[in-house]
Amino acid sequence: MKSKAPSIISADMVLHGSLTSEGEVQLDGSVEGNIRAGSLTIGEEASVDGEVVAETVIVRGKVKGSIRARQVQLAATARIEGDIVHSALSMESGAFFDGHCRHSSDPVADAGKSAGAKAPAAATPSSGSGAATPPPSSSSSSSSPSSPPKASESSSNPSLDLPKAKSSA
Repeated sequence: MKSKAPSIISADMVLHGSLTSEGEVQLDGSVEGNIRAGSLTIGEEASVDGEVVAETVIVRGKVKGSIRARQVQLAATARIEGDIVHSALSMESGAFFDGHCRHSSDPVADAGKSAGAKAPAAATPSSGSGAATPPPSSSSSSSSPSSPPKASESSSNPSLDLPKAKSSA
């Protein structure tokens, strides 16, 4: 049976190792390891150095590692250095997030799968699309004789286009 009361890791506690709970966890201290919980709230002074996997994650403190959750909320005081895989993501103004963000219909179930298995799948379409479509630079250079790319050149290098415009006029 799940307990109705949340498990609380107080501000003066530092946990080295993994933390697992099927219920709600309120973290006000520090965890150096992975956390798996039903629901996790990371307080303003709290920090996690590891992977977080939960149904719902509310971050007000610091996380250095990946977050995988169906619902992720980043408060204005949040500081995330890692990737986020989510079904729903909300971020308040002022939150710091340095990493990649990816939507998944079931991020918690995906946590057991290897990220390496997804990388080749992503690389294959990239290679396929790269082979099917010429590189952007060759597209631009083949389109350069046309007038529309000249307009984009003028917006990207206005100082070069002004002398050209003056010498042309």
